[in-house]
Amino acid sequence: MADVRAPRAATPRAVLWDLDGTLVDTEPYWIAAEYALAEEHGGTWSQEHALQLVGNDLVDSGHYIREVLGLEMSAADIVDYLLDRVVAQAQEAVPWRPGAVELLAALRAAGVPCGLVTMSYQRLVAPVVAHLPPETFRVIVTGDEVEKGKPHPEPYLTAAAALGLRPEECVAIEDSNTGATSAETAGCPVLVVENHVAVTAAPRRTFAASLTDVTVESLAELV
Repeated sequence: MADVRAPRAATPRAVLWDLDGTLVDTEPYWIAAEYALAEEHGGTWSQEHALQLVGNDLVDSGHYIREVLGLEMSAADIVDYLLDRVVAQAQEAVPWRPGAVELLAALRAAGVPCGLVTMSYQRLVAPVVAHLPPETFRVIVTGDEVEKGKPHPEPYLTAAAALGLRPEECVAIEDSNTGATSAETAGCPVLVVENHVAVTAAPRRTFAASLTDVTVESLAELV
């Protein structure tokens, strides 16, 4: 279990971050890889199909792509194909979301532990986290480490438990309905910063136009 020091007053106990679309805007990387796969196999892909996959478990996305494109590849092989291309692009440039790095720094200065809860695999997380100070994330939960991915609550329950906290004490930051559902079902209050897809309003969801509008104090108010 991670060592979590009690933060000062007027701070959340912890903040759990989604990766794709929330911390970094890698969704265009994923979508480009999906189109490339379709083109290589003579299939037809669309933006509508691509947006259906935002926030989803990668293997579930692989099954969806396999069905839509009529591929003989396994879902796992489709995921590997997409990851190869997305990781290569992330190694060239990390497309941070506006205000993300600054908010991480403010949380670090306030002594608030952060976790990363993503359906991407560790090999995509690594080149992103490498650009941040050591131990920016006390806990990292990836899609290849959980049995049930988002929208199931397991990823957020796993992260909260690893921090020694109840989910209700952890603010989740998400950009999709799938991710928000995972977090709120686990018990986390959710800050939604929409990006590529619209997110449905719900009692445990608070919306912000941008991470540049978010402060440590405003996150504390959500708990």
